[in-house]
Amino acid sequence: MIKYILSKFLLVSFLLVCLSDVKADELSGAYKYTFLSIDGVELPLADYRGKVILIVNTASKCGYTSQLSGLQELWEKYREAGLIVLGVPSNDFGGQELATETDIKKFCELNFGINFPMTSKTRVASGKIHPFFIWAKEELGYAAAPKWNFHKYIVGRNGQLVGWFSTRMVPEDKKLQDALRAALKLNPEV
Repeated sequence: MIKYILSKFLLVSFLLVCLSDVKADELSGAYKYTFLSIDGVELPLADYRGKVILIVNTASKCGYTSQLSGLQELWEKYREAGLIVLGVPSNDFGGQELATETDIKKFCELNFGINFPMTSKTRVASGKIHPFFIWAKEELGYAAAPKWNFHKYIVGRNGQLVGWFSTRMVPEDKKLQDALRAALKLNPEV
């Protein structure tokens, strides 16, 4: 009887370990991280499994804020191919973000017609940094950490980081668009 109970216990233990490994595999890479949306709802990156995610830390009062137009254009151009543009408002660089999520959302919608997903205001470089940005720095190195607003990360369809682009790389730049097209498995544009 003890052998029977022990064998059942070992079988159940084995199955639990196997199932927990499957769960861990499902939530690897960027999929392990959750943001809070600009509307205050949890926004797990795992919801975008199988998509290419362009994650950009934004600011409403920055000299680079006009990049919001280009980000919206990328969203419109490649959304059907599987691109998610995720704007991450941050006040880390020069205090250039508006005070509230309501103000940020209104500013982005009215001035740039933004309708891609955005998070609540998030720390990306100082203080209590969001875990995604800590992970990205660990994965890609110090040079890949945000140094200013409008730093860009590309997350591939498998949840792994495939590249990053600095603030100066505008959304219209061919290098950025080629990287997105490659991640989306689209033919390069000539």
